[in-house]
Amino acid sequence: MGSLSPIHWLIVAVVILLLFGPSRLAGAGKGLGEGIRNFKKGLNHDGDDVPKPTPPAEPGQLEPPQDNGPKT
Repeated sequence: MGSLSPIHWLIVAVVILLLFGPSRLAGAGKGLGEGIRNFKKGLNHDGDDVPKPTPPAEPGQLEPPQDNGPKT
């Protein structure tokens, strides 16, 4: 018993295609590609999209009110 031959891989691919259909397989491939792309972006992340802190207000200026969520 050795590894799978190319004909075995072809049979496996046909069975998977019959079970899931081309549209589901295309969607899964698209999702996998986007996941890999986002993973690579995360590895190369340099922090550009991190929000920068706002500078403190000068003395005498009023700060805008803080929204603490809905009142109950």
